[in-house]
Amino acid sequence: MTDKADVAIRIRAAELSDAAVLANLMDQLGYPTRVSEMEMRLKSILPDARYRTWVALCDGKVRGMIGTFCLQSYEHNNPSAKILALVVDETSRNIGVGKALVAAAEIDLAERNIRRLSVNTRLTRENAHAFYHHLGYEKNGFRFVKMLTAEID
Repeated sequence: MTDKADVAIRIRAAELSDAAVLANLMDQLGYPTRVSEMEMRLKSILPDARYRTWVALCDGKVRGMIGTFCLQSYEHNNPSAKILALVVDETSRNIGVGKALVAAAEIDLAERNIRRLSVNTRLTRENAHAFYHHLGYEKNGFRFVKMLTAEID
């Protein structure tokens, strides 16, 4: 798939039956995931109204996914949302799948009166930074991560 003009992209809500392809997409994103793990995750995510998971189909096959999460914050009166995951299959990049997924998520959030959407990306993902900037997202901070142990100091 290389010609944008010839690609019809359809967006739909993810289903439990998408677990295998979503596991593969997580692998491509750099998070090795077994199908059984994705099934377990989807069983808790899909029924939770704070989450939305959308998939993009081209030629009847899932080619990408986006997952969002709505939350209250200490900083703002109104709820916000985060893009938790966005990935396009490596065979279907640069044809508009990612843009279509973000647009679908933004429409869904706007319909639910969510006006603030954020996303975190790794510092090394310069293509993702350019992608989000092109869509109107602005850099506004840094994310710090610490892996916690079971031990309490």
